[in-house]
Amino acid sequence: MGMTMTQKILAAHAGLDSVVAGQLIEAKLDMVLGNDVTSPVAINEMNKFEKKTVFDKTRISLVMDHFTPNKDIQSAENCKQVRSFAKEHGITHYFDVGNMGIEHALLPEQGIVTCGDCIIGADSHTCTYGALGAFSTGVGSTDMAAGMVTGKTWFKVPPAIQVVVTGKKNQYISGKDVILHIIGEIGVDGALYKSLEFTGDGIRELSMDDRLTIANMAIECGAKNGIFPVDEITLDYVKGRSERAYKVYEADADAEYDSVITVDLSALRPTVAFPHLPENTKTIDEIPAGSIAIDQVVIGSCTNGRMEDMRIAAEILRDRKVADGVRVIVIPATQQIYLDCIKEGLAEIFVNAGAIVSTPTCGPCLGGHMGILASGEKAVSTSNRNFVGRMGHIDSEIYLASPAVAAASAVKGYVANPEEV
Repeated sequence: MGMTMTQKILAAHAGLDSVVAGQLIEAKLDMVLGNDVTSPVAINEMNKFEKKTVFDKTRISLVMDHFTPNKDIQSAENCKQVRSFAKEHGITHYFDVGNMGIEHALLPEQGIVTCGDCIIGADSHTCTYGALGAFSTGVGSTDMAAGMVTGKTWFKVPPAIQVVVTGKKNQYISGKDVILHIIGEIGVDGALYKSLEFTGDGIRELSMDDRLTIANMAIECGAKNGIFPVDEITLDYVKGRSERAYKVYEADADAEYDSVITVDLSALRPTVAFPHLPENTKTIDEIPAGSIAIDQVVIGSCTNGRMEDMRIAAEILRDRKVADGVRVIVIPATQQIYLDCIKEGLAEIFVNAGAIVSTPTCGPCLGGHMGILASGEKAVSTSNRNFVGRMGHIDSEIYLASPAVAAASAVKGYVANPEEV
């Protein structure tokens, strides 16, 4: 019986010739990730273990990104605890103010994760790294603690859904539209504890930024992970960047899939997820112009804060002004992206349009800081979740969209079609 990409990676890391869906395994880890919210819990748990040392100081990443720069005393104390832990154990990959980024943009950019890896992170969007042809998934802080000590964790091998991507993207269609379309089709539990395995000749139409966005939101339809094949685009990205040797895995021709989904890129339209679930999608053509007035736009997050996102937003905002009464927050996802925005003149475009440009932070995405919504307010956000109260007051509303739709909406003052700006 053939294996999927995910199953091959898990078999290799478990030291087995093969695995099947539903099998329980113990796998070696290439990277264990935590942030300023989840790491303190993991550290407290680790302190209860007999073994007080980490398995490999180069295979742990601690990224201070959710409430940094610290918004209050508690967040400052959390970061202080992690900072002290990182210093005590000599953690190689510790990132803090001035040398940081949003974790799921930072680790691929820095080459800390790579093709063929087995990765866990105490953050649900750890599935992002499947864009590189790695198996990566979110876990709880207790599992993170055990992973830091042993370098291993257990998995139930997931069954898979094959997502066949065909066609070519039209203007203003991005990875965000692809994944919102998929979630809208199958629902927030449509891939529960399954692997989304992306295949098809349309893959070559998707940039690495597109793939990172799509894999990032695999969890939003319940998937254990999302994973892309390694091709020339992947190898161009990791070569000269990856800090470790990488390995390419390919699905067997006779791999078994529970179901098959086909996505025709040429048929996609800009897509928006309405409150209060990512599955509540409508294409831009289904939304009457001017029908949803907005108060705020956020362009950033681990989903859409990368360079391509910044460029498309700047293209639309160039020589235009943000609509009266709309607050626009642009958040480059890493220090490097922030610097590139300055070098390319994008930061100037954003500021001239009437937006603010923030240091890298998760802040507004999880209702933490830097853009909290008040009662009754509506926001277009390029982030990944629009649950009740996700970005602030429980009576606020979040519309998930691509950077193109977000920027167009900022100009119009309502959820808008970028083709009509």
